[in-house]
Amino acid sequence: MALTREEVLNVAKLARLKFAPEEIEKFQVELNDILSYIDMLDEINTDEVKPLIQVNNTVNNLREDKVRESLSVEKALSNAPDSGDGAVIVPKVVGE
Repeated sequence: MALTREEVLNVAKLARLKFAPEEIEKFQVELNDILSYIDMLDEINTDEVKPLIQVNNTVNNLREDKVRESLSVEKALSNAPDSGDGAVIVPKVVGE
């Protein structure tokens, strides 16, 4: 499946990218090369291939969950520059 110039322009629009006319032609060729490579991969028979779960033969070595004491609110807020009502107070950054 080859992409037309209009399809490349549509992809650029969706990605909010602007290109010069000569860049569009270049990307049209490059995207078509990528799509032809993907088509080539589709020709490979993978019926007997198991899905890859791990890249190597190791398994996840997870530590055991242990219940332990957490920080108190006062200790957690002790280094905050400003706090009140059990929360860190920060300057308003949106919509003034």
